[in-house]
Amino acid sequence: MITGSYTALVTPFRGDAVDYEGLGSLADFQIENGIGGILAVGTTGESPCLTWEEHNAVIEEVAKKTKGKCVCIAGTGSNNTKESLAATKHAAHAGADAVLLMDPYYNGPSSLEIRKEYIGPVAKAFPDIQVIPYVIPGRTGTQLLPEDIALLSKEFKNVSTVKEATGNIENMRRTRECCGPDFIILSGDDGMTSQMMTDPDVKASGAISVASNIAPRAVSEMIRFFEQGNVAEAKRLASALQPLFDLVTVKTMEKTPYGEVVFRARNPLAFKALMSILGMPSGRCRQPLGKLTQNAMDKILGAARKVQSDNPEIFKPIAEFFSVDIEERLNTPSNWKSLVYEGY
Repeated sequence: MITGSYTALVTPFRGDAVDYEGLGSLADFQIENGIGGILAVGTTGESPCLTWEEHNAVIEEVAKKTKGKCVCIAGTGSNNTKESLAATKHAAHAGADAVLLMDPYYNGPSSLEIRKEYIGPVAKAFPDIQVIPYVIPGRTGTQLLPEDIALLSKEFKNVSTVKEATGNIENMRRTRECCGPDFIILSGDDGMTSQMMTDPDVKASGAISVASNIAPRAVSEMIRFFEQGNVAEAKRLASALQPLFDLVTVKTMEKTPYGEVVFRARNPLAFKALMSILGMPSGRCRQPLGKLTQNAMDKILGAARKVQSDNPEIFKPIAEFFSVDIEERLNTPSNWKSLVYEGY
């Protein structure tokens, strides 16, 4: 059963090449700090910007690191079912325990088509591996609906979990209503995990988290407290982690010669920047994701400094594992100067 805490792992780069040594180090960091599983090459892992050769190599590395230690989920989604079938075959052979299929982006099939022409064929071809639909319409422009998720779960025993990132609590409740009490709903949105796990009409069973790239121990503990019914302690941790949850997307208003415009740093831009600042393997995002404005960087630094000031235990595992001084990293401008645009 795919329940508990999982990290949507970033893909670190050294220059423009995948940093496989750094990837292994990040996986070890996650495992050492109690994560239940690692998702390789999800959106946070910059799957749209990896070649399929890189994509498969990252999955192989994570599967090797997690074997016998925690669950490995491989991102094998595409807007091309043929590609997803090939990627899932590779992931299964590499030793992944499950695959994650985001809704097909850009060409935007209907929910019926997503079920019959995409998730269904993969689930049928690979009955021995868990197939997890990833519903995130804000990224894909389409959506697998609760009714079709329920039909999939009835037809295929290996479709028993969904990663829910619609941001719509009513949609989540409808998923529970259609799919029944034993179906697993995982939060795909750090900021909604608390609500999803405590809402009696959703009853989420955990999360695939972005923030756990930086705080695996704290996120794992939060999920565990929710699972145990210790809501007060879970919510205390959720509150301590909130500044990090707010970094999944960072929005600022920027001045141009023609007026103000919105700058939107989408995941994983802010988290990779913070990881780099903290001395973790990261590197920059691949183009077209780029750098941050100074205003966005100020938000990121403010959030990290608040966590360090109010709850230093959250960053303590980073300090110990990567042998860094968190205070120094967060207060030395040379650690982030290259991550910021000069002007708009």
